[in-house]
Amino acid sequence: MKSRLVASAAISALVLLGATGCTFISPQSTQIEYSASDGVNVSDSDGPLDVRNAFVVANEDGSVGNFIAAVVNPTTEKATLTMTVAGIDDPFTVSVPAGKTVSFGTEGEEPLRIDGLDTMPGATVEIHFQSGDGAGTKTEVPVLDGSLPYYADLVPEAETAKSTPTPEPVPSDTAAPAPSE
Repeated sequence: MKSRLVASAAISALVLLGATGCTFISPQSTQIEYSASDGVNVSDSDGPLDVRNAFVVANEDGSVGNFIAAVVNPTTEKATLTMTVAGIDDPFTVSVPAGKTVSFGTEGEEPLRIDGLDTMPGATVEIHFQSGDGAGTKTEVPVLDGSLPYYADLVPEAETAKSTPTPEPVPSDTAAPAPSE
């Protein structure tokens, strides 16, 4: 009887070890950092700020885009993020208060408008992110369109040139009316 009890305890231990052994040696998936949405996460080891879920929603011809992201400042001091979009001369500067997050394009916050984008939806655009004293990091940021319902409101309108009325030309072959006497 004792041998049966010892045998069943040994079999139970083997089954238990076999069922849990896989999780003992494999990494925990909750510890793996990843982008949970369509955007990318940008962490600069030299700078204090982190950019979360960064992407651009562009119009159909890719000439104008809206930058969508959250910029996180986990430090106790105010910090500035400078973003330089490939092909755009003027960089964007964002100031983030200490311990705060600044969001673009979410929860009623306006996105950053990028005029002159020249990148079609479905492609990526290179953006250089720099904060603090570090050199920064270049990241390929996805460019999306408004085909998904939750991005439809983020598609920027292309700027329409304001037209000024032009005066009617006066034909040169008509003489000016003679002064009346």
